[in-house]
Amino acid sequence: MHDVEARVLDAIDEPETVNLLAETVKVPSVTGTDAESELQHRVARLLTEAGMDVDVWKLDLPDLTARPGFPGTEAPRSEGYGVVAVTPGGEGPPALALQGHVDVVPTGDLAKWAGSDPFAARITGDVLHGRGACDMKAGLVANLAVARAIHRAGVKLARPLAVHCVISEEDGGLGAFATLARGHTADAAVITEPTSGAVITANAGALTFRIEIAGRAAHGATRNEGVNAIEAFWPVFAAIRRLEAERNRDVPELFGDNRLPYPIEVGTVRAGDWASTVPDLLVAEGRLGVRLDEDPAQARAAFESAIADVSDPWLRANPPVVTWPGGQFASGRLPAGHELLGQVRDAVAAVTGTTPAETAAPYGSDLRLYAAGGIPTLHYGPGDVRFAHAPREQVRLSEMLEVTRAMALLAVRRCAAR
Repeated sequence: MHDVEARVLDAIDEPETVNLLAETVKVPSVTGTDAESELQHRVARLLTEAGMDVDVWKLDLPDLTARPGFPGTEAPRSEGYGVVAVTPGGEGPPALALQGHVDVVPTGDLAKWAGSDPFAARITGDVLHGRGACDMKAGLVANLAVARAIHRAGVKLARPLAVHCVISEEDGGLGAFATLARGHTADAAVITEPTSGAVITANAGALTFRIEIAGRAAHGATRNEGVNAIEAFWPVFAAIRRLEAERNRDVPELFGDNRLPYPIEVGTVRAGDWASTVPDLLVAEGRLGVRLDEDPAQARAAFESAIADVSDPWLRANPPVVTWPGGQFASGRLPAGHELLGQVRDAVAAVTGTTPAETAAPYGSDLRLYAAGGIPTLHYGPGDVRFAHAPREQVRLSEMLEVTRAMALLAVRRCAAR
């Protein structure tokens, strides 16, 4: 390890980084809330203190919504802010961008959380518990800690380093879309999403769908006079399961032992408005997995065709209505043979002594937006995604610190520190 690399690693303040994670988790930055904006301004101040040139801007929501490729949103939103920090000096565009999102999903049933406060940032041993700890405030804080260590070490970079902090990743990627639309770029990017020690070089996509199933209302006491929309949905749900099996028949090796990388799931079902009335409308919403390199339009067409082909007399006379609201995540991947994969693996191996495996993830992320914008991108970050979005959400602090050290090495090497 070169002297400059050792200086940067020595400058990582581990207690400060752990404390910063706890303070960040305590901000309830649920997608679309005022706290999301509050946290963006906090990280902007931290990056300014790290000696970086910081661009903070208020998103023009009507303009972004009207742009081609707008990724969709699901959470109500009245405002949003972008934050991009770049080290001063250096030649050309940033050699590396470290990216993380500040938003988190809602907490769900508070009674299922230990202590009943998802934002308490409770620490037990090596583990910090709380909403957003894993997805992905530990990764976000690792990025901030890298920038602060480089500044503290007094290291100058021949090529700039950028830190991108974005909003609205959880419901489509508005923040990343806005960051790229503003003209921010880099030669390569690492998104520090949780990866369980692996390097993720490809994401499947996910498209939010809505299905409306018509019924015919009647009094519950004379139900034979009506048609129950819930019963009408049963063959549609069976068709969805058949389509899912078909679309997961040939799984790319990159997904390893995951035999269901393109799941189709119905997440919400609403029907009826009175206990003694046959329901005349059912609305089901869910997500359709998009295969690697598949055009989302083809995925939508396959889903709509499967629903339209359901053999049922009532549904033939009253066809289900399929629409596509909310987040629309295409798939994305790092170009084959790109040097970033080897550089990340080398940096991780230098810190942990183990070369991480390469894999793919069954969920959508900002990776596909950066890839579509011409920025080769992969994921490597602290946490196990199985804890994300759950009342047991947690992250190992030692893992966050390992990722911080690995990303610091990567930044020093890609940006030619001196």
